[in-house]
Amino acid sequence: MSGSAARTTTADVVCLGESMVTFLPSQPGRLADVPSFGRGIGGAESNVACALAADGHRARWISRVGADGFGDHLVDTIDGYGVDTSAVRRDPDRPTGIYFRTATDRATDTHEVAYYRAGSAASAMSPDNVPMEDVLSTRVLHLSGITAALSADCLALLNTLTAPREGRPVVSFDVNHRPGLWRGSEEGPEVLLALARRCDLVFVGDDEAEEAWGLHGAEAIRAALPEPEVLVVKRGADGVTVFSRTAGDGGDTVTTVPSLRVDVVAAVGAGDAFAAGFLSATLRDLPVRDRARHGHLMAAAVLTVAGDLTGPAPRAHADRLAALDDTAWGTLRLGPGWTAAEGAYEEVPVR
Repeated sequence: MSGSAARTTTADVVCLGESMVTFLPSQPGRLADVPSFGRGIGGAESNVACALAADGHRARWISRVGADGFGDHLVDTIDGYGVDTSAVRRDPDRPTGIYFRTATDRATDTHEVAYYRAGSAASAMSPDNVPMEDVLSTRVLHLSGITAALSADCLALLNTLTAPREGRPVVSFDVNHRPGLWRGSEEGPEVLLALARRCDLVFVGDDEAEEAWGLHGAEAIRAALPEPEVLVVKRGADGVTVFSRTAGDGGDTVTTVPSLRVDVVAAVGAGDAFAAGFLSATLRDLPVRDRARHGHLMAAAVLTVAGDLTGPAPRAHADRLAALDDTAWGTLRLGPGWTAAEGAYEEVPVR
């Protein structure tokens, strides 16, 4: 992918965005009925940073948190994954965001999320208070549409970071359309489309493209987003379609990679994990097919545990699976524990 080889970098990937303390239910049911919650963390960009650091990359997370215990917990937890948190700023006047969610899949009607993030420290991020030198000294800058929805200052920051400039790092953007964050504004879809068109690598689900922009199918999405060098259209159980610009004639190479069959424990965090796996393989300059396969494998690691985060499979193990022929890949089925150990390939059910 394009980018300035002469740029001095102190990170492989910088992930910028809000992370919150999340309270996970002790049992299924309505929020009104759940008797207790366990504490975790949740944030699209920090999830990506943690997965990349756990996979051996130099990852930095940049955000703002409150000068409170929840901010301490976020920074300590993310730092514990090996992520560089030195550029995180503390806000003495605004709190760290928190949220509660039910145990059900986000896509179901019974899923509930209660956010307490209005006026959070992260929502005050702006071009004036984010350490730009730390943001830009990287090979890849990863952003998401969630940040754009938090405040006018956050949107101004994303507009600044995605603006064309000499020596800009490769800008990765996960559309992450969250209609609930855009309540009171009808501009969300238009804003997200404009941001995506200014980025180099874009991740978008076909379902969110339909909801936000009324687009149907990968080809229609590419037609609306012709600028990114790489466009990854996630199609759920049908896999992903990757459009990658061909050198010379400016056309596309189109690569379709089927999803894995996974025994799902909890359907949360898969999108962030997929982005991390794809970015990890991109940083290693692997072929497009293998980038998508590593995305699927990283997503499978998260889908087979209860939380939003988990350690990925050892790299050599993931590489072996990504290198399978099409028939073996198509019959692979992954369940809980598949990432456990080097050499665990024999324990993966294949049928």
